[in-house]
Amino acid sequence: MSARAIWQALLGLLLLTQGECMKRNVADGSSPPASTDLQAARRQQMVADLRQQGIRDESVLRAMSVVPRHRFVPERLQGVAYEDSALPIEHGQTISQPFVVAHMTELLQLKGRERVLEIGTGSGYQAAVLAELAGEVYSIEIVPELAAQARRLLAELGYTKVHVRQGDGYLGWPEQAPFDRILLTAAPEEVPQTLIDQLAMGGRLVAPVGGWAQEIVVLDRKPEGITRRTTIPVRFVPMVHGR
Repeated sequence: MSARAIWQALLGLLLLTQGECMKRNVADGSSPPASTDLQAARRQQMVADLRQQGIRDESVLRAMSVVPRHRFVPERLQGVAYEDSALPIEHGQTISQPFVVAHMTELLQLKGRERVLEIGTGSGYQAAVLAELAGEVYSIEIVPELAAQARRLLAELGYTKVHVRQGDGYLGWPEQAPFDRILLTAAPEEVPQTLIDQLAMGGRLVAPVGGWAQEIVVLDRKPEGITRRTTIPVRFVPMVHGR
């Protein structure tokens, strides 16, 4: 039996078990139990799918196997939190599909001690994944309500290495620069020079870049200058200036 078939069988068993538990709870008047086991099984299936899609960095796969993605989406969408698709969150923003999160995180080549700047906190999910892999994460969100929500949730989940502030991502976080890695989760037309300037020597910046047609761009700062390459086509919300 394939790994996917095994996980599907496990999910079916968990769903059946959960259904029986819910029937008992309704009968005795208590609340349904939290579906922790079911969400964990869905998360492991997501990781198995990511591996089949070509994600090879085991540290990235491990990080995504422990971050509870369902906590970072609206409650009405928690049942599909581990599907490989982007999902809407508040204020017209989205949480990226798992493959894109894994791909961009893998491109960062994190070893555990890096200082990372993230532009576009959103729900906080990508920041949580980064926190599993890096030393410190500094994340900027332009929407005040999202910044506050992400800050509260990350603290609740114990991600003390993530520092969130509301602000204009085009400005970066100059007082904490330089950064070993910079990750953008919103798409500028071109990578802002202000962010390139905050990249440490030997550092790497990963970003979706473009208007209607976007692609992942990887910039490396080397002694001889900045090198640039692209990977896959993507579709992100546009990166906007502060109001």
